[in-house]
Amino acid sequence: MSTLMSPTTYQQAEIDAALAVIKFDAQGLVPAIAQQYDTGEVLMMAWMDRDAVAETMRTGRACYWSRSRKGPWRKGDTSGHIQTLVELRIDCDGDTLLALVDQTGVACHTGRHNCFFRAVRGGVMVEIAPIEIDMEKEKA
Repeated sequence: MSTLMSPTTYQQAEIDAALAVIKFDAQGLVPAIAQQYDTGEVLMMAWMDRDAVAETMRTGRACYWSRSRKGPWRKGDTSGHIQTLVELRIDCDGDTLLALVDQTGVACHTGRHNCFFRAVRGGVMVEIAPIEIDMEKEKA
């Protein structure tokens, strides 16, 4: 998908209202599911901290917390495969977010369109989606 729309951004009062109802875990994180807004395809799951939620809502660009890097990670800053925010939703318990996004390029670091490319079928693990982009060549 290519981004054809303007990102959805929120005012500070809206950001504060969202942060007030989100239940972050003991590490200060909340799971966030990224879903393609127009097809319903689940693209990926990542973690957000308070700052990532606020940054995503303020700028309209998906920002996450990288547990491996121990720091913020704005989707697409290095790869160009950005997620433009359409709407941020909070589940009934306040402990999971759903980011409806418009994905530019691929969502998965493996070069696949989404991160859910493996399934158990016929008693074996199979890859059900092809690699679309060689991410190693893109880094060069």
